[in-house]
Amino acid sequence: MTAKTSLQGAIAVTRLGLGARPGEIAAASADPKGWVLDQITPMGAPPYWPEMPSAATRFIQFAAARQERRTAAAAAAKTGQPAPDPVVQIRALIRQDAGVDFLRRIQFAAATDAGFQERWALFWSNHFTVSGLKPQAANLIGPFEQEAIRPHVFGKFEDMLVASSTHPAMLLYLDQAQSIGPNSRAAAFLARSGRKPGLNENLGREILELHTVGVEAGYSQADVTEFARALTGWSLAGPNMPDREGQFLFRPNAHEPGVRAVMGRRYADDGYFQGHRILHDLAVSPHTAHHLATKIARHFVSDTPPDSLVQTLKAAYLRSEGDLGEVARALVGAPETWDPSPVKFKTPYEFVVSSARIGGGFGARPERIGPVLASMGQRPFAAPSPKGWPDDAASWADGDDVFKRLSWSDSYARQVIAERDPMALADAALGPRLSPLAGRTIARAETRGEGLAILLMTPEFQRR
Repeated sequence: MTAKTSLQGAIAVTRLGLGARPGEIAAASADPKGWVLDQITPMGAPPYWPEMPSAATRFIQFAAARQERRTAAAAAAKTGQPAPDPVVQIRALIRQDAGVDFLRRIQFAAATDAGFQERWALFWSNHFTVSGLKPQAANLIGPFEQEAIRPHVFGKFEDMLVASSTHPAMLLYLDQAQSIGPNSRAAAFLARSGRKPGLNENLGREILELHTVGVEAGYSQADVTEFARALTGWSLAGPNMPDREGQFLFRPNAHEPGVRAVMGRRYADDGYFQGHRILHDLAVSPHTAHHLATKIARHFVSDTPPDSLVQTLKAAYLRSEGDLGEVARALVGAPETWDPSPVKFKTPYEFVVSSARIGGGFGARPERIGPVLASMGQRPFAAPSPKGWPDDAASWADGDDVFKRLSWSDSYARQVIAERDPMALADAALGPRLSPLAGRTIARAETRGEGLAILLMTPEFQRR
């Protein structure tokens, strides 16, 4: 440990950030809180791939590719020639787009100078989960994060809530684009055609349960249904509107007419703005403040966060009317945040990113990191449900998970960082967080590779 590092500097980089790069703990130690606060900017978090195609572009490309492959398959069938399955081809195209997006994101995380800024952005991306388990949304996840989440992470929560709820990725993932009011003009038209329209409650339910007030707010199933009715008409423009194809579109004909009542408040029937005004009220609700404060405290500090920290974050949220920059500053200013006990167990993503940060990247074949994460149970862009990935120790610390981390640590140490000095790297990675026992164990390793693998598997490195 050098004299230039401090415990608070190590906490800033390894707990609030994504792990240390060489020299980063020393740099943060001069002013640990300032190191974090300087990353809270009104511009939000930068895009990890500025040239990424927009969601609308991806939507159009997907539709064109699907039509092209269907046409080719039909032509082949007429001539009796074998043809590739268009569904298989389309899914391969989706995986290719999503794979590139994920690789760009994880490489950005491994190299960024602003570890807290990136961790904060990843937290909100997980909060508003869109999962690639639904194929039609998979190649829109990258654009979703860059368009709906990252620009707003230090702004008003309401802005991010509206942006996420109206984004093509969320509308497709939660089946909102096809939701039609039972008594709308579109429903009447479909009924005359012999088709039965459907009201879909997924988006309304997840906004209430996961994105805003949480289940402890005491809303009812009737509130979910009423909210879903208010959101009818929130959809996407199709190819018949080429200037807006793939973008959010409110369809008045699909909107359920009538006044809606959600959580004790009534909302006049004014089309799109009916749902928007409900989102506003949810965003400024004390229930939402408490729900978000608890999640933030749980993610950054402890699986069982102290109530004092939750109340501090909640107060900052309410005082600022949902300004997430102010909430972030309150987190940095709270003494609980700087408790030296490393109790948060890293997810697989956090583990491999922190390894790459201290090791200088993912090696010659970075594209292999996706399958590695899948083997550890965190398949890229594929959270198991709208709840997103868990970040508690119980979800990631069983014996099989730890064995897979050990196997990868050994491989990474031998193939990527084998020539590095294990003790120098341990000091750079953990600073004063490195315990004497861990230091002695690393120093006594028979080879550099073994010492480096031990470093990555120490309790200090596995926790933040």
